[in-house]
Amino acid sequence: MLRSTSLRVLRPEDLPAVTDVLTRDPVTDVFVASRVEAVGLDPARLGGEMWGFAVDGYLESLCHAGANMVPVQAGPEAVRAFAERARRQGRRCASIVGERNAVAGMWAELAPAWGPAREVRDPQPLMSIAGPPAVPPDPEVRRVRPDELDILVPACVAMFTEEVGISPLGADGGASYRSRIAELVGTGRAFARIQDGRVIFKAELGSVSSAACQVQGVWVPPDLRGRGLAAPGMAAVAELARDAAPVVSLYVNDFNHAARATYRRVGFADVGAFMSVLF
Repeated sequence: MLRSTSLRVLRPEDLPAVTDVLTRDPVTDVFVASRVEAVGLDPARLGGEMWGFAVDGYLESLCHAGANMVPVQAGPEAVRAFAERARRQGRRCASIVGERNAVAGMWAELAPAWGPAREVRDPQPLMSIAGPPAVPPDPEVRRVRPDELDILVPACVAMFTEEVGISPLGADGGASYRSRIAELVGTGRAFARIQDGRVIFKAELGSVSSAACQVQGVWVPPDLRGRGLAAPGMAAVAELARDAAPVVSLYVNDFNHAARATYRRVGFADVGAFMSVLF
């Protein structure tokens, strides 16, 4: 029996169907779910279009096409359809990131037109914790206050530059990046241990939905690494983050063995794998 497939830009009236897709794997798809829960499907507020792939009129898969291109619940047919639309449109994103098989499939289709990438990170284990941490939390790790923004931003810049390989400050001298960090602080999503005006440990919640949240930006200054700060710091973040969502997740580069060991010690377990293509 022939199947009818279609791909289109989704509209606000598609929200119930989109929500159904996003509930299938709320940990893997927390980034897109957090955006949709916050602003709906209006492209101007969403920061890009939401593409929907339907089979026989039933919405099966999504793709957030903004600064990051993020496939959601995308099987081979949807991956090919999303990649073809992206190829015709031309690259507008800074990365493709998400569930490993979907991103790998999209990149295989797009690499001839969009390549080479600046970096491909594959695999990136996806880890989560849904209960109390397995190590005592650092009592000095807390939410960052708005008056501490000038202390936090340099640490965020250092972490981003070390992790991504480029500075996040951009052509505006860092104004937009600082604004993003200020937003995280203002919403209680930035955590740190600060001593004598210096960040000793930090992490943020990059995405928060009703079902899950995702930690990003975990960082200890290079001269303080190896002193046992990261595990109790992450345990504190895991406890504090459960105020926002019942499941706390993160993804990490597979070659970062020290970080992966730390997360496991805290109680995070592997639940999937991501892949990131950076431009």
